Amino acid sequence: MTEIGDRDAERRVLLPGRPDVTLRLSWAAATDTGRRRQQNEDSFIAQPPVFAVADGMGGHAAGDIASGAVVSRLGEISRSDFTEPDSIDASLRAATDDIERLAGDLPMGVGTTVTGAALTVHAGEPYFAIFNIGDSRTYLYDQGDLTRVTVDHSVVQELVDAGLISEQEAEHHPDSNVITRAVGFNAEPQPDYWMLPIRPNLRLLVCSDGLTKEVSDDRIARYLASGLDAVDTAHALIDAALAAGGRDNVTAVIVDVIEYAGEAELDDTIPRNRGASGA
Repeated sequence: MTEIGDRDAERRVLLPGRPDVTLRLSWAAATDTGRRRQQNEDSFIAQPPVFAVADGMGGHAAGDIASGAVVSRLGEISRSDFTEPDSIDASLRAATDDIERLAGDLPMGVGTTVTGAALTVHAGEPYFAIFNIGDSRTYLYDQGDLTRVTVDHSVVQELVDAGLISEQEAEHHPDSNVITRAVGFNAEPQPDYWMLPIRPNLRLLVCSDGLTKEVSDDRIARYLASGLDAVDTAHALIDAALAAGGRDNVTAVIVDVIEYAGEAELDDTIPRNRGASGA
């Protein structure tokens, strides 16, 4: 696996053109190979402006190559505390080229999921640009409520959206591991985006499906609501996944908004088009 950034950090982030604004973030990352895998093919980046998790596919070392390529390219945009979705798109396209070059001779192809949050600015205010390709997920915990921000790109999610199966049935469906989008496999990456205005006490969870396949959303909400700091919360989630079976690599990144003096309201959330890169 590839790790970029700090597993445990806190930083005051400077808003461009707004020296009077205080934005302070705390974050933590934790990962484990799990109880049934020989190698950890998850990778993560945890440093402003990007917090992301990539879950590689392809078997043996191939998945690690793919997930590492994605977080490495995302790490190249860390010259500033803020970025734009266009930069995320460019990083994912570059990672696709890297994956093809590094593992293009493998007959089954190589790819990875990716999801995360990028600090960006809209109308002079800070936002998290949440992005996703595949079935790794980003959650928002705010004022006692857990929201699954991202929508899985998977066969079972399409069945859920069509009303053919329930969310509960999806968790145990035989095609639950079949995804419909990825970074790699010589395909143009197509991320979805959601824009979340930043305000105090927001908490984000960015994770691979090694967590969500083992720990229900209700249990995830309880861990995020426990009052533990980012470090202890991240490790508690990993421990819960391992205790439930640990059938896959599992990675969790927690991002907390410790302080923000600004005017954005969460009701101002701006949806971005799904299915169109950079839309």
